[in-house]
Amino acid sequence: MLWQEHISPLVALELDRGDGTEERDNTPLAVANGTEGSRPGKFWVYEQVMRIPYYGIFVVSTGTLEVYHWRDGSYQAMAPNDRGHYTIAPLEVELGLWQGRYQNQDQLWLRWWDSKGNLLLTGTERAAVAEQERDRAVEQMEKVERSQREAASQLAQMGLSPAQIAEALGLSLAEVEGII
Repeated sequence: MLWQEHISPLVALELDRGDGTEERDNTPLAVANGTEGSRPGKFWVYEQVMRIPYYGIFVVSTGTLEVYHWRDGSYQAMAPNDRGHYTIAPLEVELGLWQGRYQNQDQLWLRWWDSKGNLLLTGTERAAVAEQERDRAVEQMEKVERSQREAASQLAQMGLSPAQIAEALGLSLAEVEGII
């Protein structure tokens, strides 16, 4: 938080399970101080006090996302790009909504994309992709090894020596001797 870090965040995101009224509250401090127990609105605080460059409101119940950019002393509502995402230029990313399964829940989620529109994967997703790539590499390596064994066997049946087979297949003599 600002009082601990002493630096304003670039993006503030509010996830609201209601209708977004509290997050859009633009009540200034002066008005709030006139009513006991009242406080300034979140929108006003982010815009006028913290001046966070990007402020997003995700209303979970309606699945709507609003993003504002602080310019010329106030928040301006941003329009989504052709992919339906909001560009956060300083980070070279886009913020948008994604329908899918995450943490055993299939629903609409806030997600990040790179500036080219590629979804930025979570750690779990990156691990799953790495595991799939590893499995494909192992499968390919096993396929190559099978092909080498078959070729070595055929060459041996043709009467080639282990040294000739090794040279023909680009293997070491020990590898060939382990195959035939």
